[in-house]
Amino acid sequence: MILEDTQNQQERPIFPFTAIVGQEEMKLALLLNVIDPKIGGVMIMGDRGTGKSTTVRALVDLLPEIKVVAEDPFNSDPTDPELMSEEVRQKLKNNEKIEIVSKKIEMIDLPLGATEDRVCGTIDIEKALTEGVKAFEPGLLAKANRGILYVDEVNLLDDHLVDVLLDAAASGWNTVEREGISISHPARFILVGSGNPEEGELRPQLLDRFGMHAQIGTVKEPELRVQIVEQRTAFDEAPFSFRKNYEDSQNQLITTLVEARAGLKKVKINYDFRIKISQICSELDVDGLRGDLVTNRAAKALACFEGRYEVTPEDIFRVIPLCLRHRLRKDPLETIDSGEKVQEVFKKIFGDINN
Repeated sequence: MILEDTQNQQERPIFPFTAIVGQEEMKLALLLNVIDPKIGGVMIMGDRGTGKSTTVRALVDLLPEIKVVAEDPFNSDPTDPELMSEEVRQKLKNNEKIEIVSKKIEMIDLPLGATEDRVCGTIDIEKALTEGVKAFEPGLLAKANRGILYVDEVNLLDDHLVDVLLDAAASGWNTVEREGISISHPARFILVGSGNPEEGELRPQLLDRFGMHAQIGTVKEPELRVQIVEQRTAFDEAPFSFRKNYEDSQNQLITTLVEARAGLKKVKINYDFRIKISQICSELDVDGLRGDLVTNRAAKALACFEGRYEVTPEDIFRVIPLCLRHRLRKDPLETIDSGEKVQEVFKKIFGDINN
């Protein structure tokens, strides 16, 4: 117990991802985004107390390491110009040596009450005028570059902050302008949001920015509910001992994710399957091509996660509701769930995949 207290002062314990019971759809969506960040994030909608925030925060333990430029506030990539700050790019142009370090991908929380300055960053006008230098105080978008930006209760976020997020998510860059001084920096992040549908809907433009949409409900089976309560009680009583029990399964999952990220480029998806995915999107009247792109990426990530280099129809069947359900046009008279509607059209085009 004394050891636990000492450790507790050093770090805040996080509930282990592999200890989370149920909610497979949400867990799968999050893991696929870790394997391929270009999927574009995940929106998790569900009832209160279903473990949305706990699951997202548990992801922190599983995040792999990336190469960054040392002491750079934007987590600049040492090789990709699209993910470099202006300063680093200038140094490389002048053939200056840059120090490279490895660090874990970060998860940044965006509080609901955050100001625009806190999110985007601020320019020190006084310093700019007196010393003639662009003094920029980076905000949350700078910290989130090449990482995960998590917005809890995203449907309650102020409209002006939603606009800022949309702008950064669309371009991958954040621009701050003040008194004729303009500063831009890369802001490529995986957007993860969670919310309760009872508290209001999300703007369609923001909803479309999320690559995947997981819908979760309260667990109904009494045995599972008891197991969840027992897990949580055990964790609250002795978090570090509880985490130790899941150390092996956590390390195994981390290894699988690292291997999947490394092997992603080798995964192939049959041309016929790609045609069928686009056929499904077309039949469901999905706006734009984001649905096609995300489904292709997610199916590849799932195949790679399971150690395969060929995408199967089963992979597509598992991911396509997550990728398309939030892109369907809302019909107030529709009785069928949008995820089931996607699966119905899938079966119509792909046929019965169990045969």
